Amino acid sequence: MFKHFVSLQWKSFWRAASLSSGLWMKIFMGFWALYFIGMMAFGGVGAFFLIKKELCLDPLEVINRFLIYWWVADLIFRYALQKMPVINIKPLLILPFRKNKIVSFAFGKTILSFFNIIHGFFFVPFSVLLVAEGNAPVLNVLLWHIGLIALVYANNFLNILLNNKDNLIYAVAGIMIVLGGLHYFEYFDITRYTAPFFQGLYDTKFLFIIPVIAAVLFYVMAFRTFVKDLYLDAGLATKSKTVKTENLEWLDRFGKTATFLKNDIKLIKRNKRARSTVIVSALFLFYGLLFFTGAVEAYDGPVWKIFAGIFVSGGFLMSFGQFVPSWDSSYYPLMMSQNIKYREYLSSKWWLMVMATFISTILASGYLYFGWEAYLAVIVGAVYNMGMNAHVVLWAGAYVKTPIDLTSNKKAFGDKQSFNVKTLMLTLPKLALPMILYAIGHYAYSPYAGYLLVALAGIAGFAFRNMVFDKIERIYRTEKYATIWAYKQKK
Repeated sequence: MFKHFVSLQWKSFWRAASLSSGLWMKIFMGFWALYFIGMMAFGGVGAFFLIKKELCLDPLEVINRFLIYWWVADLIFRYALQKMPVINIKPLLILPFRKNKIVSFAFGKTILSFFNIIHGFFFVPFSVLLVAEGNAPVLNVLLWHIGLIALVYANNFLNILLNNKDNLIYAVAGIMIVLGGLHYFEYFDITRYTAPFFQGLYDTKFLFIIPVIAAVLFYVMAFRTFVKDLYLDAGLATKSKTVKTENLEWLDRFGKTATFLKNDIKLIKRNKRARSTVIVSALFLFYGLLFFTGAVEAYDGPVWKIFAGIFVSGGFLMSFGQFVPSWDSSYYPLMMSQNIKYREYLSSKWWLMVMATFISTILASGYLYFGWEAYLAVIVGAVYNMGMNAHVVLWAGAYVKTPIDLTSNKKAFGDKQSFNVKTLMLTLPKLALPMILYAIGHYAYSPYAGYLLVALAGIAGFAFRNMVFDKIERIYRTEKYATIWAYKQKK
């Protein structure tokens, strides 16, 4: 039976209308997967020797102390990024397949998920060194591993149960941020209460049974939930809700562009796919901590600071903006049949990204804690994002023709994205160009000269905005019918 399901999935991939883009995207994601695997393996080895040789502490005790943050962060990232176990069930439900078999295959796909396997590339090398260098008993390390594996899969099935429970995830994330802040400023240390449990997985031979039971319990609960909802009308019934209307009159100052701005804001507020993407973009605000705190030695170079500034201020632009116009794919053909000017449509997307970048820059003012130069990098990055990258993202969007199903329960990055040479080349101005400009100014004169060059590039984008929009509009018109055809294809 499972062999038959695998065969159907294989044929679905190779016969899909988006085969070429999906294949290139899988190759591209494969390279990124190898990169993260290498980083995790390097981190496992490096963490052991750093803790033991440099800090002169017990590596196992230190790792166990911070595993609570690891476990919660894994759950939050899964909720934002991991796909739900999805199979096209409509043709299967009329065939003599038991529902349990269909759900078992879907869950089997999640068990082999990259989100589960990636943890092993950190903990396996770390554990080998515990045995080889730390003379730790093999049995104790093995039981500790079983407990950690069980916790990883408990997160996997808990993520399935929590699907569409946005408020609960927000609460968990907020609580952990508060606890992390209290820990950092030495007001309250949550690890004093959680570390004994993780250490007990190593010291106590039977404590690993608790996470195993939790993983099995979450699996059974998720399995029963999916079997219960596995029928053709499961996605058709809707709950009655109190209807609320929003006029958003304050956007009327943008003229005809306001219609599209209101549509995008309502999309973000009402649709989980869009909300999840915005949540992920908010996480970019914390990306600068890797660069401005000196936590990663490789990022101490001066050029990396402008790289951090681009990402900290451009989270929304990089995540939500890269899917323009795919967010409108479900009604794009209808929209193109109306008397709508491309300039108004594109201007609304540009203003949305500019406003989000401005808000991100204000929220990132906390980087003043690390010095005003750190925040200066964020401000300069924001100017470049608003003046240059907002245009580049719109330009690249003309070549991204993969539709987004807003009714799907997949995650924000669940669908395959179009990936081709044009979109790859257009990523260079977003990241490489500001770093090159900064390097020229920094090494030729001073760091402030580097910031000035990057800021001037952003200001130039504002100055030549109309000319750039003319070019982007012509590209969208050229790609119009190819985009409409692509959005009508069934994957």
